[in-house]
Amino acid sequence: MTELASKQRPKRPEFRNINAFKDLTTYRMTAAAWVSILHRGSGIIMFILLPFIIWMFDTSISSEISFEKFKAAFGVGMLGLPGFIWKLAALALIWSYLHHFIAGLRHLYMDVTHSLSNEFGKSTALVTLGLSIFLTLVLGAKLFGLY
Repeated sequence: MTELASKQRPKRPEFRNINAFKDLTTYRMTAAAWVSILHRGSGIIMFILLPFIIWMFDTSISSEISFEKFKAAFGVGMLGLPGFIWKLAALALIWSYLHHFIAGLRHLYMDVTHSLSNEFGKSTALVTLGLSIFLTLVLGAKLFGLY
């Protein structure tokens, strides 16, 4: 018993909380941390824009007249807001869906394959960020009539 008490244990790593006033400006998050935070944020954005999604779906499939009303909301505007604002809301929804979907696939793949290395996490996080931004730019260009 005295042998166990006299042995030196290896020192455990110490972790400390981040002080929002001192450390937040110098703290650097990894790409995987950004993807995780943005995954939650995109879910919140989709939840908040759910009435907008339901309105878009309802007016786009009800009739030809309601579809023209739907198109006019993005062209000239609606409810006192110009069409540009409605297009920005749709663009936020596009990014939210794409990022949430791609990040969700990333998380599912990591859960199924048990791929938990730092290198794999960093590379898939960068792919997730790059792919969601690229697809958002492509679909945003179509939304704003660039092609």
